[in-house]
Amino acid sequence: VLLAQSPLSDGLWLLLSCPKVIAGFLTEDKIISYNACVTQFFFAVFIIAESYLLAAVAYDGYAVVCTPLHYTTTMTTNVCARLGIGCYFCGFLNASIRTGNIVRLSFCRSNVVDRFFCDVPPLLALSCSDNYISDMVIFFVVGFNALFCILVILISYLFIFITILRMRSSEGCQKAFSTCASHLTAVSIFCGTGIFMYLQPSSNYSMGTDQMASVVHHGHPHAEP
Repeated sequence: VLLAQSPLSDGLWLLLSCPKVIAGFLTEDKIISYNACVTQFFFAVFIIAESYLLAAVAYDGYAVVCTPLHYTTTMTTNVCARLGIGCYFCGFLNASIRTGNIVRLSFCRSNVVDRFFCDVPPLLALSCSDNYISDMVIFFVVGFNALFCILVILISYLFIFITILRMRSSEGCQKAFSTCASHLTAVSIFCGTGIFMYLQPSSNYSMGTDQMASVVHHGHPHAEP
């Protein structure tokens, strides 16, 4: 159930955001209205939920490797469904805070968004309001998400690696390591680019590097074990 949620989250985000981007490339009409931009910005709920899903999958991996005999009773369909719903609820809550934080700003500068998607850094860079409070809100929201998810993932994999090192079968060790590798790669790319983009002041916004990080963060397929 959990493994099915990540492709679903990716697919919904791409379905809601990519048509406008593709249409802009094909028609060279790269204009997006303010309301459409805010709507696209809110639908980043699926990207935020992805970070919690990565943490949930890490815990699922811990249950598989460390307590295999109890896995079917620990990670029941009901438990997995609740974890999935919880991830989307956290995504919805965070997206609501981020969107409310943006719509209160005033925009009186250039109306060119230096991104393929409407996102926090370029919108803050265009704002003529005092961005201090907005920067702090984004810092604490993203910081909490990143800290919570990374801690869950690191603790889960700490126990996983301890269990793997105790395995007597080299084939079992190799299989466990290969299973974890794809998930750790996805976590590193997703969390690394997210922290780089959002945990910096809006005054440090750089179009080139931030745009590349945004494409990788929002568009890369999240590999799962």
